[in-house]
Amino acid sequence: MIYPDLELDVPEHLGRVHFVGIGGSGMSGIARMMHQAGVPVTGSDRSANYSTRALEEIGIPVAIGHDAAHVGDATALVVTGALWTDNPEYQLALATGLPVLHRSQALAWLARGKRTVSVAGAHGKTTSTGMVVTGLLGLGADPSFVNGGIIESLGVSSAPGADDLFVIEADESDKSFLIYDTAVALITNVDPEHLDFYGSREAFMQAFVDFARAAREQVVISADDPGALEVLAALRETGSTVAIRTFGEAEDADVRLVDIDDSGPVRFAAEIAGERYEAQLGVYGRHNAVNAVGALAVLTALGFDAAASLAAIAQFGGTKRRFEFHADVAGVRVYDDYAHHPTEVAALLDSARAVVGEGRLIAIHQPHLFSRTRLFHREFAEVLERGADHTVVLAVDGAREDPVAGVTGELVSNDFEDASRVAYVDDWQRAADYLADFARPGDVMVTMSCGTVYQIIPQVVSALRDRFEPAGQ
Repeated sequence: MIYPDLELDVPEHLGRVHFVGIGGSGMSGIARMMHQAGVPVTGSDRSANYSTRALEEIGIPVAIGHDAAHVGDATALVVTGALWTDNPEYQLALATGLPVLHRSQALAWLARGKRTVSVAGAHGKTTSTGMVVTGLLGLGADPSFVNGGIIESLGVSSAPGADDLFVIEADESDKSFLIYDTAVALITNVDPEHLDFYGSREAFMQAFVDFARAAREQVVISADDPGALEVLAALRETGSTVAIRTFGEAEDADVRLVDIDDSGPVRFAAEIAGERYEAQLGVYGRHNAVNAVGALAVLTALGFDAAASLAAIAQFGGTKRRFEFHADVAGVRVYDDYAHHPTEVAALLDSARAVVGEGRLIAIHQPHLFSRTRLFHREFAEVLERGADHTVVLAVDGAREDPVAGVTGELVSNDFEDASRVAYVDDWQRAADYLADFARPGDVMVTMSCGTVYQIIPQVVSALRDRFEPAGQ
């Protein structure tokens, strides 16, 4: 894994920039923005995907596979933290002295001189960023933005705007969220993770305190999340002068969430200074009501009217890979979601339950990272067994990590109390066939991981069609 050099002085003029791993959700958005800003951009990735094809359509050359020759005459390299250090393009840059920018530094370069809204948290960042952007656009503003996922209503994860506002999803995994010159910081929650980088829970929490303290105008922070409350207490104990605005269900929240109805697309009310504002979103789940009041707190902190802001946020239609519908085969509905932490999985299953009806909820869980699986396999098993009717656990997607002896998906499946409610299947085709045999009309299947699990969906759909829609019938 490649970590950002927080002290690196990024030049004002970058010249020609080559992105290594350009197809990632965050990297593709940054590349798009640089291209639109007039910076010559090229890129490479190990495989083609929706994002690489979209970049090629706007004129960005993308090479599939990694080779030092792809760098060409670039004068700077942009890399994602998930890149292997033996990548030939990265190694060429090191050997020739070519400047190497972490993706966060490229994003900070784009946001320089702007009034930046940085959205951070262990989960909910992408949705909350999408809600803030949707709200601003609905209010007539024209912000620039870079999100970690594609906003469904816009069809992109990033776009330049004419206003001085710039909304970004800020990654806490490697301290890179400290790079940004943040005006308004939104902290959705603080659930200690990435301890392989931070080394301790205390260091992780301190990074959020530093992020909040650095906000030039205001920090908007959850009044419910235990980790966020720790950060809030630390800010107050150290005499921080940053303005604070809280949101959530707590009675003392500045923007209070009340009367949640999540039996369908979620309905709720928000109370601010004694005034009540009601809304219905186009997305499901109690957690999205929380995300919405967080976004509302940001927009009102920016000076926008509360009623108009909530009405604009309510137009948010979701982001790709957030409970995204893919297929309905004989009444078996297949969805995909990015959830990859126990808290996210629990929230996803709660949301999915609202659309299941009389059917069963079947989770397809791909553990992501060996380190995360080792730390949280019991928690994953607990939330999956509690929230789903049946779970299929796949092999671990190690991504940037080397395999760890004894760390497999079986760590999760073996922690189920009722072994009949889980199956560990490490081969995708066998998993797809198993799911098709197990399914019945009315069931809802959800793939979940920030890894490659979405790529199993065509196999699952094909297996379902072979069972329920045989040729000639």
